[in-house]
Amino acid sequence: MTTLLRPSSRRSAGRRSGRALLTPVLLTVALGVASVATPRDVAVSRLLPAAPALAASMWSVAATVALGLLALIVVVIVEMVYHQPAVLFTGGAIAAVTAAAGYACHIRLERERALLQVRSVAEAAQSVVLRPVPYRVGGMRVETLYLAAAAEARIGGDLYEVVDTPFGVRLLIGDVRGKGLSAVGVAGAVVNSFREAAFDESDLTALARRLDTSLVRHGAAYTSGESAERFATAVLVQIPHGGGTAEVVNCGHPPPIVISGADVRAVEPTAPSPPLNMAALIGADYTVDRVPLAPGDQLLLYTDGVTETRDGEGRFFPLLPWLRAQDPVPPRRLLDLLHDRLLSYGGGGLDDDIAALVVQVGPDT
Repeated sequence: MTTLLRPSSRRSAGRRSGRALLTPVLLTVALGVASVATPRDVAVSRLLPAAPALAASMWSVAATVALGLLALIVVVIVEMVYHQPAVLFTGGAIAAVTAAAGYACHIRLERERALLQVRSVAEAAQSVVLRPVPYRVGGMRVETLYLAAAAEARIGGDLYEVVDTPFGVRLLIGDVRGKGLSAVGVAGAVVNSFREAAFDESDLTALARRLDTSLVRHGAAYTSGESAERFATAVLVQIPHGGGTAEVVNCGHPPPIVISGADVRAVEPTAPSPPLNMAALIGADYTVDRVPLAPGDQLLLYTDGVTETRDGEGRFFPLLPWLRAQDPVPPRRLLDLLHDRLLSYGGGGLDDDIAALVVQVGPDT
C-alpha cells in the first residue's frame, strides 16, 4: 500500500525537520554576533529571549532550558564588552522566558504523547480496513494505492479488499460518507462482512444485499450517533480464475475502468444500484453488468477522491483522458504514475482521501 509520502519525500522532510531544529541555536548565535557588531545604543541583545521561546516549540525541556542558559551567557559577554546598564533587565527577561518556555515545552510534549497514543489507536483501526493485499491473488496481479488528504492523516472512510473464493477472485472498493473514527467503524463493518460473505454467496447481487444488510444492522446499533446515518458507495467485482467475463455491481460508486492496451473505457452501469445502507430507503435492488477481460487487461477501481482532485483553477482531474495518454505499463507503475500526477495536479495537496486498486488478468507485462 502506498501512502502520501514516498521514501524520498520522507527523507527530504526529515532533512528539512533537522534543519528546523537548529533554528534556535542559529538565532542565538546571530543575535549574539549582532549584539557585539552593532553600536552600543542598538540593544540587539534584548531580543535573545526569543531563542528559548522558539526552542520550546520543537525541543525537549532540558534542551530549551540549556539554550536559555546559553542566551544568558551571551548577555553576560555582551555586558563585559559594552558595560550595558540594561544587562540585568535583559538577563531577568531571559530567565523568565526560559522558565515559561520550559513549562510550555513540557505541556507540548504531554500533548504530543497523548496525540501519539490516539494516532496509534487510529492506525490500528485503519489497518483492520486496509490490510495489505497479496501481490498475486488467484493467478492475477493486484496493486493498491492509498493517499491521505493530509500528510499527518492515517484514517478515513475509504476501503478496499481482494479475496480468492471458490466463485473467482472478488474485489471490493468503497467510500463511506464522512470521516473520522465513526467512518472507519462503518468501513470496517463493510469490509468484515465482505470477507465472510464473499465465500458464502455465489451470486454477486446476493453479496451486495448481504453487505447492505450488515450496514443496516451496524447503523441500528448506533441510533443516536453518526454511524446510524452512514452509507457507503461501493463497487463489487468478480473475475473468474484465469480471466474471462467479469461481473460488476456498482453501488453508486465511480465506474471501474478497463485498460486493454490502448483501449481505455469506463464500465458504466446499465441500471443504477443503490449505495449500501440505502436499498430499503430507495426501494431498488442491485444489478450486475458483465465485462469481458482478456489476458493482460487491467481493471482500475478507485474512490471519488481521484476524479474530484482539483487544480488551481478548480477543474477536476481528467482521469480517462490521462489514462488514454499513458503507455501500457504494469499495475504498480500505473499507480505510481497516478500518485505523482494527482499530487502535481492538486498542487502538492489533496482535498480528499484516495484509494485505488488495479488487478491485471493473466501473466505479468
